[in-house]
Amino acid sequence: MTPNTTPTGLKAVLSTTLALAAAYCQTLALPAVLLFFAMLCDWLSGVAAAWITNKLSSRVGIVGIIKKVGYALLVVVGIVVDWVIHYAAEMLGWPSVNFYYFGLLVTVWITLNECISITENVARMGVKVPSFLQKVIEKLKCTTEKKGEEPETGDTPKK
Repeated sequence: MTPNTTPTGLKAVLSTTLALAAAYCQTLALPAVLLFFAMLCDWLSGVAAAWITNKLSSRVGIVGIIKKVGYALLVVVGIVVDWVIHYAAEMLGWPSVNFYYFGLLVTVWITLNECISITENVARMGVKVPSFLQKVIEKLKCTTEKKGEEPETGDTPKK
């Protein structure tokens, strides 16, 4: 039988990281699936609109895919920010909350952005898009942006 040579600190960090990832994935699972579905619909509707308007280009399609990867990276950045805040609070002995704000906020914002793009693509296909739908999506996106810019509870507004 070989002795366990893994340092206790490494085990603690690894188990904390895995626990946070599991909790985060539970919180972000549905929004992430919706984002993936919206990205796929946006890309497909963009290709369809380009084909209908005789502007189909493999370069434009590839650029669209690269943009989707960029959006996914922004979600990762939001997750990392949440994790850093959570980890720092834990290390400083501050009360920890299990709400992961930035990753969720970024995911929702990008999903709404994709929905706006889908309505634009569908309109380019010649389909009439209800104006109220476009207005609701824009309003939700603006509300999400404002929520991200609000000062945290306890912050004093700057004069």
